[in-house]
Amino acid sequence: MEAGWLARMRWRRRGAWLWPTFVVVTVVDGLIVHALPMAGSSQTVAGGVLLGLILNVLAVLFLSRPLGAMLRRRRGDLPVGVARNYAGTMGVVLVTVALLAIGLLHRSTIESEQHALDDATVRAEAFIGDHAPATFRANVRHPDTFAIEPGRIFRTCVPSQSGRRSYCVVVDESLPMARSVTFAGYEPNRIFAEGAD
Repeated sequence: MEAGWLARMRWRRRGAWLWPTFVVVTVVDGLIVHALPMAGSSQTVAGGVLLGLILNVLAVLFLSRPLGAMLRRRRGDLPVGVARNYAGTMGVVLVTVALLAIGLLHRSTIESEQHALDDATVRAEAFIGDHAPATFRANVRHPDTFAIEPGRIFRTCVPSQSGRRSYCVVVDESLPMARSVTFAGYEPNRIFAEGAD
């Protein structure tokens, strides 16, 4: 009787990795999603932790039984509870690996869009410096850029010296440098963005 109890305790200790791992990788998931967002250009740690929590719960619910059954086929001596615990642990680790892989893949998109934004800003500043009235040229180093189509089309505005008006241009990154910038009016980007929403 006592030997059976000791064997069960040994199995429980060996199989009790799921919940400590769950807590640790949920926090790690939040940090990964913050550092390497899966979509957009940024994500909060709290949002990443929430996403990791949801995905980890789903992994435990839907992967622990089938993966546990597969594990038991390979190791018949494993109790059902321990096999499920190991499988759930594998599931939450797989979620973390997937978040890391998706974040790394998306990072190149973020870098490409940032490069396009920087290039569009340089083109806009050059155009404004050459074509805008003097009251706007004075603030050419204070551009406000709005991505109409991220990575391709941008609207850049600079305020006048009085700050009452803005001089705006649209930059199309897909066009050659000489034709890529066109005048786009005097409405500041905040008004333009409200209409775009």
